[in-house]
Amino acid sequence: MTTVLTVGVFDMLHTGHIQLFRRARNLGDRLIVGVQESRAAMRSKRDCKLIYTTEERLFMVKALKYVNEVMPYEQVDDLVTQVEFDVLAVGPDQTHEAFRRAFEWCVYHGKRIEVLPRTEGISTSWLKQQIKNM
Repeated sequence: MTTVLTVGVFDMLHTGHIQLFRRARNLGDRLIVGVQESRAAMRSKRDCKLIYTTEERLFMVKALKYVNEVMPYEQVDDLVTQVEFDVLAVGPDQTHEAFRRAFEWCVYHGKRIEVLPRTEGISTSWLKQQIKNM
């Protein structure tokens, strides 16, 4: 059984997130989604303004048919050392320092890293701008 792990904030669920979960789930038999804790997200993204609490985001992500398990996390480089998985599925923009450390850990421990494409035409930033312009 192949277990896939993917991570993110997932504050405003949209079709891009659902596509990520679908693509990640297709890489294995089981999908675990790490949902970043609110305080950690706000520390790492200076302009981060969250709509939902960590618990609400965990609830919403868990409700999706592609997702088998959800868990809160602070930093991805810590999470990868605490979860049993075979494949780390990430987006092309997940390249900051904590991700680089997570990638190094994955390589060292024989975990596969899959970079999944973004869904064209949708992003949380774009969605927030559309709402602001309404």
